[in-house]
Amino acid sequence: MTLRLPTRPSGRPLVMGVVNVTPDSFSDGGRFFDLDAAVAHGRELVAQGADLLDVGGESTRPGAQRPSEHDELARVLPVVEALADLAPISVDTMRAGVARACVEAGAAIVNDVSGGLADPDMASAVAALQVPYVAMHWRGHSHDMQTRTQYDDVVADVLRELEQRRDALLSAGIDPSLLVLDPGLGFAKTAAQNWTVLAGLDRFAGLGQPLLVGASRKSFLAQVGSRDGEPVPADERDAATAAVSVVLAQAGVWAIRVHEVRSTVAACDVVAALERARA
Repeated sequence: MTLRLPTRPSGRPLVMGVVNVTPDSFSDGGRFFDLDAAVAHGRELVAQGADLLDVGGESTRPGAQRPSEHDELARVLPVVEALADLAPISVDTMRAGVARACVEAGAAIVNDVSGGLADPDMASAVAALQVPYVAMHWRGHSHDMQTRTQYDDVVADVLRELEQRRDALLSAGIDPSLLVLDPGLGFAKTAAQNWTVLAGLDRFAGLGQPLLVGASRKSFLAQVGSRDGEPVPADERDAATAAVSVVLAQAGVWAIRVHEVRSTVAACDVVAALERARA
């Protein structure tokens, strides 16, 4: 049975709350690595207004080393099983085996930051599973991705590389109505390049697929709000994240991926209220 892509609420994007089941997340330092803590966090995000939950067992912060597939699955599968009746669950994984197991356990979406490049079996697995698939712009694994920031024109190059992934994924049998694209803020991009991609977001609509964007707490926001030149710590970047969420809501993206849900829900509600007033 094909799972349909969740639809946007009237006038605003879906808000995807992040549940990191990792010991080395850049955003929360492993606070939710324990099963009970992860499940409680997922429930709290839904109470704050999350429409979707994104459960991941592999940190993708710059420099992170990969866990084994066994360890990744041991981290995420119990959380997916515990939260699947609460909200649509996205499993954040680059591995086809993890994707299959989590969909069988109740996950409704596969969110692959590698866009199918990290595992040659991913595209065919997702096509067979018939679930929504998020494919992000990606140039390499976390341990060296920040050595891959050479672009002639970052927006044009990211667009071209995402278009190539879109075409390859559709050729592999993924239903176009289930494919979401992500420009990959924070991945193989400098701070300045992230801002340029964000400024050129309207051009990504030309790819013809819904967009998911995740800017939450990322390092390119580290100077937003700083008054002494020192970077703002990751867990203090939620105000900057909410401001970016306004921009994303105005751009009409399908979903916004965030660590702190309440402020982004409020930001999206402000945009929706203004749109209704203008109408």
